[in-house]
Amino acid sequence: MTDQTRPRPSLRNIPAGIWALGFVSMLMDVSSEMIHALLPVYLVTVLGTSMTTVGVIEGVAEATASITKIFSGALSDWLGKRKLLAALGYGLAAFTKPVFPLAPTVGWLVAARFIDRVGKGIRGAPRDALIADIAPAQLRGASFGLRQSLDTVGAFVGPLLGIGLMWWTSDNFRAVFWFAVIPAFLALALIIFAVREPARPQGLRQVRNPISLTEMRNLGEAYWLVVVIATAFTLARFSEAFLILRAQSVGLPIMLVPAVLVVMNVVYAAAAYPAGVLSDRINRTSVLAIGIVLLIAADIALAAMPSITGVAIGVVLWGLHMGLTQGLLATLVADTSPPELRGTAYGFFNLAGGLAMLAASVTAGALWDIAGPQGTFLAGAGFALLSLAGLLMVQGRIGVTTKAPST
Repeated sequence: MTDQTRPRPSLRNIPAGIWALGFVSMLMDVSSEMIHALLPVYLVTVLGTSMTTVGVIEGVAEATASITKIFSGALSDWLGKRKLLAALGYGLAAFTKPVFPLAPTVGWLVAARFIDRVGKGIRGAPRDALIADIAPAQLRGASFGLRQSLDTVGAFVGPLLGIGLMWWTSDNFRAVFWFAVIPAFLALALIIFAVREPARPQGLRQVRNPISLTEMRNLGEAYWLVVVIATAFTLARFSEAFLILRAQSVGLPIMLVPAVLVVMNVVYAAAAYPAGVLSDRINRTSVLAIGIVLLIAADIALAAMPSITGVAIGVVLWGLHMGLTQGLLATLVADTSPPELRGTAYGFFNLAGGLAMLAASVTAGALWDIAGPQGTFLAGAGFALLSLAGLLMVQGRIGVTTKAPST
């Protein structure tokens, strides 16, 4: 393919299926973030749980999603079908949402969060593999960036709606949780009726046992290096629940606490698509390294500036680092994995990341209880610095696969 015929990184050139999946993600994130933006404060102030418990709940929830992804991703490779499993995952998440306003105890909330994340796990790897299947290779970074931007629009619209509804209902958590049910079912309807899965390419190798040792070797060294880099990076990036708790600790009113996720996700959404376009033009590891540096700066600001201004600076930097890393890591998986194993590749990628998130969130909660927020965020900066050093050491071994293919 020549430079004249190659698709340009334009929003108009991105396939309709990518747009539809982006809006599905956006609606589900509106629903989820209306709940998740308030859930840590609800657990601590209403149900009286400890910071360590919050860390355990958040870590277990994300680890559950990641463990499920490996099986759904492998199943999508074995079946050669992605949309069915993605729709099943969105459906499970939608039907779980009413449990949150009905839950009378912490145990019920843990169960609801667990089942909701199972739904996320079922849909995650097949959806990402479906995006890789639909997106032209030269627009892969832009396509993942667009999907991530739309997803993140939902992530700040949800908390923004949470703020308005908390004001309107006089801080009635359960009423806000009920409102969150509506966009979840809209997302389910959209993926069922608006997303079309491309036909399986002729001659593509049939995979009989995607998670066998043989197929794991077939994923290749470059792919496994991406997994190692992403896992080390995730150890430095614990749950955003601790951003919410940091804001509350410096005196932000409860009604305005969701504004933390609004600000972070506005920045995240604004940065993700340009970062994807940039990664289609230059070496992807350079963009990733900048994102890690921004995380280090965010952690230092959150640790060293115990004020609303300091939290605001840290949250903006955190959003920038998310925009420059999350869509890019998903793109790197597509770059380095064989087409017939993409679902499995995303499954292993998310399994490793989920286990790292569990360890990071539990550690962050324990550090908060022992050493306060400064200890939590300084530890995050230290892990981020180590992951940056590791990236710089192995980037040459990933080689040309960190750029979009030229043919």
